[in-house]
Amino acid sequence: MTAEMSGPPGPLGGGLLVAGTTSDAGKSVVTAGICRWLVRKGVKVAPFKAQNMSLNSFVTREGAEIGRAQAMQAAAARVEPSALMNPVLLKPGSDRSSQVVLMGKPVGELSARGYHSGRQEQLLGTVTDCLAELRRTHDAVICEGAGSPAEINLRRTDIVNMGIARAARLPVVVVGDIDRGGVFASFFGTTALLSREDQAHIAGYLVNKFRGDVTLLEPGLKMLRDLTGRPTVGVLPFAHGLGIDEEDGLRVSMRGAVRESVVAPPHGADVLRVAVCAVPLMSNFTDVDALAAEPGVVVRFVDRPEELIDADLVVVPGTRGTVRALAWLRERGLADAIARRAAEGRPVLGVCGGFQVLGERIEDEVESKAGTVEGLGLLPVRVRFAREKTLARPVGEALGERVEGYEIHHGVAEVLGGDESFLDGCRSGAVWGTHWHGSLESDGFRRAFLRRVAEAAGRAFVPAPDTSFAALREEQLDRLGDLIEEHADTDALLRLIEDGVPAGVPFIPPGAP
Repeated sequence: MTAEMSGPPGPLGGGLLVAGTTSDAGKSVVTAGICRWLVRKGVKVAPFKAQNMSLNSFVTREGAEIGRAQAMQAAAARVEPSALMNPVLLKPGSDRSSQVVLMGKPVGELSARGYHSGRQEQLLGTVTDCLAELRRTHDAVICEGAGSPAEINLRRTDIVNMGIARAARLPVVVVGDIDRGGVFASFFGTTALLSREDQAHIAGYLVNKFRGDVTLLEPGLKMLRDLTGRPTVGVLPFAHGLGIDEEDGLRVSMRGAVRESVVAPPHGADVLRVAVCAVPLMSNFTDVDALAAEPGVVVRFVDRPEELIDADLVVVPGTRGTVRALAWLRERGLADAIARRAAEGRPVLGVCGGFQVLGERIEDEVESKAGTVEGLGLLPVRVRFAREKTLARPVGEALGERVEGYEIHHGVAEVLGGDESFLDGCRSGAVWGTHWHGSLESDGFRRAFLRRVAEAAGRAFVPAPDTSFAALREEQLDRLGDLIEEHADTDALLRLIEDGVPAGVPFIPPGAP
């Protein structure tokens, strides 16, 4: 550790749990920011999330599937991501069931009731062992909670919030999103709903997404301390355009067109418009982040066929429900609109599940158990779902450029032809398909692909010659570290990480004012 963090006695490094008053309060951002701030100070730090529910996932170098947010946090900490950082991953397949991924490998499907009725409690030993191993090999581990620690209906089986905090004796900082309103009530209510034993771990609060003059907030912060006996350890300002990996594709797919942005003016004389079909159970929609990072490329998520009319490229992204996504495309008229584009020679890209729906036929007795389903027939590909999931980090070449990616899929594609190969898929006319996630993060390949798209679309678009997606990600992670360094009480955070659960934290009885 640095001179400022001498470390606690014993074999384990320091630790802190970042909880939240709600989902989307900013736990992932704060965890990543603390990791980047610490590593810049010379602290060997790792992220950890005991249980994650997300359709955005990543494959580690050892072939383990973990939440994409934890991979991002590992990048913030400048360490290689591993299954230890996210031992339990839940991938929703419907409103009532999820695939359970344990230590990076799928172990089956469970209903929410089945998971919370016993399986979750059995996993507490696994997650505490993973956390202990990370603490043995790092100076500090910054843990992220899930949802809210005040989900009292689930407390008995909790392994990701107060369950892991109690088991590993971690201090807890609660993050609240003030942009939503009601942050003081959320802080107080979250704390007051917890048992005396759980409350003892709540060490302070952190306000996120504040707009305006902080001095106007100070009377409320003082009242909160008077009421709870706990300090606020930071007020983070609202920061636009962070662009970090989100956990939940469900919310994106349900709200249709969610973002439209141009990072910088076009390098050439024209822009490229990319429309991403917001299919149900959309997974790894972060694949298009690399497109959005290109100057002059506008990316938007769509759910109506008329929104494809002015698009130069249509992307059908990955999905946890390939057959369901195929039906959704047909029901909404998007399938016909995509077929018309293909007939006109206008570019379409399918990634993973999106690649599968563009093929001729899908045989699925694993995911949907729908049997044989006809695809859109735009690529000479037949897909059969295997029970064994493919998890890989392939490296190859396409369009004359080196490409790196990662694969997460049950579908096995048989490519029967096409005009040219395309990674593990193919191109037929202006339709492209591959299982490789993350391929567009390879700068040379992305530029080559966009040149082909611009040519087919008849656009005078020229990719910028020097856009580095990796460098842009590093800049974003540094911005997160800056938020913590400039707007949090870093001395207080260091004491919590080093010293653990503070002594003498008062109990707020139920019904307290």
